[in-house]
Amino acid sequence: MTIRNPILPGFNPDPSIVRAGDDYYIATSTFEWFPGVQIHHSRDLVHWRLLARPLNRASQLNMLGDPDSCGIWAPCLSHADGLFWLIYTDVKRFGRGSAAGASGASMRDFHNYLVTSPRIDADWSEPIYLNSSGFDPSLFHDDDGRKYLLNMLWDYRPGNNRFAGIVLQEYSVKDRKLIGERKNIFPGTALGFTEAPHLYQRNGWYYLLTAEGGTGWGHAVTMARSRKITGPYELHPDSYILSSRLRPDAELQRAGHASLVETQNGETYLAYLVGRPLRNRGRCTLGRETAIQKMVWGEDDWLRTLDGKGIPTIETPAPGLPVHKFPAASARENFDSPQLPIDFQWLRTPQPDELFSLAARPGFLRLYGRETLGSLFRQALVARRQQAHCFSAFTSIEFEPEHFQQFAGLVCYYNSTKFHYLYLSHDEAIGKHLRVMSCAPDSVQADAFTPPIPLSPGRPVHLRVEVDYERLHFAYRVDGVDAEWRWLPQLFDASILSDECSAPGQPNFTGAFVGMACQDLAGTAKHADFDYFEYTERRFRANVISSSEPISRLETEGTGG
Repeated sequence: MTIRNPILPGFNPDPSIVRAGDDYYIATSTFEWFPGVQIHHSRDLVHWRLLARPLNRASQLNMLGDPDSCGIWAPCLSHADGLFWLIYTDVKRFGRGSAAGASGASMRDFHNYLVTSPRIDADWSEPIYLNSSGFDPSLFHDDDGRKYLLNMLWDYRPGNNRFAGIVLQEYSVKDRKLIGERKNIFPGTALGFTEAPHLYQRNGWYYLLTAEGGTGWGHAVTMARSRKITGPYELHPDSYILSSRLRPDAELQRAGHASLVETQNGETYLAYLVGRPLRNRGRCTLGRETAIQKMVWGEDDWLRTLDGKGIPTIETPAPGLPVHKFPAASARENFDSPQLPIDFQWLRTPQPDELFSLAARPGFLRLYGRETLGSLFRQALVARRQQAHCFSAFTSIEFEPEHFQQFAGLVCYYNSTKFHYLYLSHDEAIGKHLRVMSCAPDSVQADAFTPPIPLSPGRPVHLRVEVDYERLHFAYRVDGVDAEWRWLPQLFDASILSDECSAPGQPNFTGAFVGMACQDLAGTAKHADFDYFEYTERRFRANVISSSEPISRLETEGTGG
């Protein structure tokens, strides 16, 4: 078999891979989305399933007020002494002023923690605070039983390199804290932006894997080694071992932030993040994804790609392991379970009962109207990742707004400044109506609204979105009124839901989501009930509105259940 990349499509960046027996796990960043950290599972490196999100209670993670693209950065997952160890950062301030001339632009706040569990899918421990000196923390378990924390060091001082190198400090399991002196073991290379350290031991060498060049088009995986854990570390003769920085023709771009795993058969694989830009727009609407590649150790004890070219590939040889597939996920969620389906997340708060309920009306997801889509605190927004360039999504909403401050509907969302929102509301003159609110930082007018479409009250409304690369279309259908879908005439730009579409200086590290939202700006928590949500990946359609091919069973079956 071969492995086809990316193995974790859609927003799944900063992979930390580990093997425990015959099982492989990858932890990825979740930023402001709750619960924190995604862990995927595989037994053959080919087939993967989303298994757990370990940071799921307030004592472990509270991101209320965390800015967009802050929160959980770059987790490190390891296995030693009969435990899984998870290191993570909660970023409280990115460190850029949002207004021209704002001061303190180099100041950042990031706090690093450790949790453990005997099982990957069990409840994880209460967090142990480690430090706040930088981000991308990583835990190394040495052969002598000692443990060391690594992280990049942030230097805010003017005139200094803010990415000030990789620091190492011993961690005491007994004392549950860092001990001894902090030592800068690797200042980085001329590529700059040295981050994402992971340390490995092989043939008497300590190997330090880092990311450099920034997480955009100049990203690269760098390797250095030393006979002593504290250094000095010599750089790989090729400088970096994997990158797309000089290959604009490569299908996988932005390659970097990597980690290593060795199979049961002694083969070495490198998991790393990538981006797949839209061919005609150069924007990565799927965010930063996870790929994997087979590597080889040379006679000089340096790691290289199989062909020695150091370029990410769409396909790579699979290890000689038994094939292990997982059941396919259902495209349609009817919200019949008391638990939110694992593909869905919400934003920031560890108190989901304030936002939604699956018990208030069995068989429905009830969202309680909260703050705006721009809020950094309590948004009633439940969504799932976009994981393909072409997809269809449907939902049905029962919502009777009383005034213009109450609205709910279907949203395609990147962050608080980038979204397309098909929503129901109420107007004094029109009554209940439907329209689209768009927020785009690359437009002259940052927020734009389509004309309102009057709706019949008291009836469920089906909402639909079709995305084909950068093209986004909305449609609706009112139960008992419309026999066919009614398409909105506007064509929306899906490419704004990307890292690359941004106001200057703002962090953009996540990816596009599609889901359901509800707001009540009067503070009365007016609720909306969603009967189902359907998400289907499909092939490209040049003109989805005129296509005669069935897109969903909703077109023939009517309402959901």
